[in-house]
Amino acid sequence: MRLMIVGRLHGQLSTATKIAMDRGARVTHSDTLDTAIDALRAGRGADLLMVDVVLDIASLIQRLSTEHIHVPVVACGIGTDARAAVSAIHAGAKEYIPLPPDADLIAAVLEAVASDDHQLIVRDPAMTRVIELADQIAASDASVLITGESGVGKEVMARHVHAKSGRRNEPFISVNCAAIPENLLESELFGHEKGAFTGAIARRIGKFEEANGGTLLLDEISEMDVRLQAKLLRALQEREIDRVGGTRPIKVDIRILATSNRDLTAEVKAGRFREDLLYRLNVVNLRLPSLRERRSDILALADHFIRKYAAANGVPPRPLSESARGVLLAHGWPGNVRELENTMHRAVLLAQGEEIAADAIRLPDGTRVGALPSSGDPASHARDAAEAASRGLVGRTVADVERDLILQTLDHCLGNRTHAANILGISIRTLRNKLKQYSDDGVPVPPPGDMRGAA
Repeated sequence: MRLMIVGRLHGQLSTATKIAMDRGARVTHSDTLDTAIDALRAGRGADLLMVDVVLDIASLIQRLSTEHIHVPVVACGIGTDARAAVSAIHAGAKEYIPLPPDADLIAAVLEAVASDDHQLIVRDPAMTRVIELADQIAASDASVLITGESGVGKEVMARHVHAKSGRRNEPFISVNCAAIPENLLESELFGHEKGAFTGAIARRIGKFEEANGGTLLLDEISEMDVRLQAKLLRALQEREIDRVGGTRPIKVDIRILATSNRDLTAEVKAGRFREDLLYRLNVVNLRLPSLRERRSDILALADHFIRKYAAANGVPPRPLSESARGVLLAHGWPGNVRELENTMHRAVLLAQGEEIAADAIRLPDGTRVGALPSSGDPASHARDAAEAASRGLVGRTVADVERDLILQTLDHCLGNRTHAANILGISIRTLRNKLKQYSDDGVPVPPPGDMRGAA
C-alpha cells in the first residue's frame, strides 16, 4: 500500500516510517498540507494519509473533498491528548494514533486499509472455476470485463486479478463511474490543467496517469456517458490521454479492468453503450455467479463475517446454530455477498447465548429472515413457506442440492461418515463414492471424524 506521512510528527517521523516500511508500505513524506495536496494533484497518490494532529485536519479533509481526492486520513499526535484526538475524529479522520508510534497499532491500521475487505472466500465449484480463469489470464495485459449482479464481489475479483499480475507492485486505482457526477468524471479520469473550467484552481493529474504502470479499474462502466465513452475508447486504443484544457497528449502504460452489473450487449442495442468500446473492454469476461448460484460459499462467508465483526465489536465469535445455518441457506440473497455481510454484522450484535440462533438472522427492518407473516390462514402460511423454500432452490440442479445436503450433514456429524450415512438414508459405500467425486471435482470435503464409531 502507499502511505503518505504529513507533518514532522515531533521527531517521531523516522520511527513511524520504518515501522510502515517494515510492514510493506511504500512511504512518502510531505512537510505541510499544501505540499501533500500538491503531491496528490500530481498523481503521487496514497492509499492512506498519516497526518500530524497539530495541522489543520479539518481544512485538509475539506480540500480533499472539494477536489474529489478520495483517501482516508489518520491523525497522529504526541501522547494521549484526548481533546486533539476527538477534534481529529470530528474533523473526519478515521483514527487517532498516539506517538511514540506503537508497531502493532500502526500495523493494524495499515492492514485494515490494505485489506479493505478484499479477501476471496471460496468453496463452491462455480466460483472456483471463475478464479481459475482469472488466475490463468492475470499475467497478461488483456482488458477484462467483470460482470455480475450487485454485491457479488466484482471489485474484489478485480483486485485479485491485479494481485496475480506482473503489475502487482504498481498502483491499483479504482474509479466508480456511477458515484462521480457526469460533468466531473472526465476530469477525474484524464485530469485537467489550471483554469480549464470554473473551480480548476490548479493542475490535477487524473486516474489514468495516477495508475501509470499499474491497473485502472473502471467500476460500473455502464453508467458512463456515451460522449465520454468515445474519449475512453481513444485512450484505450492509443494508450494516451488528453487532460481537460491540455495541449498535448500524454502516454500511459496501464491495464484496464471494468465492471458492470448490467447486460452491456443490451445496453449497446439500446444505444447507451458503444459497441466498439465493449469489444475493446471484453477481451476476457469474468462472470461472477450470484450467491444463490454458489450456495456452498454461503456458510463459509458467514463464518468469515462473524469473525470479522466479532473482532471489530470486541465480542467473542459465536458459532451458527443449526437452525441459523438452515435459514442462511434457504434465503435468496438478492443483495448477494454485500447483503450477507450486513446480515451477519447484525447477527453478531443481536446474538445472545453461546450460539448465533436463527432469531438473530434479521433483515434491516428487524424482520427475521425467512419469517412467516403473523396473520393469515394456515393455508396461506403453508403456501408462503413453500414459496420461501423453493426460492432458495430455483436455478440449481438436483446434483447441486444433493451435494450441499451431503456436505452439510457431514459437517453436522463432525466428519463421521457412518453417522452421516444413517441420517441421509444411504449406504456408507454410496456416501464414500459421492465424497470421492466431490473431492475429485475440487470441492473441500471434511476429513473423517475421530468420534466413536467413525468410519
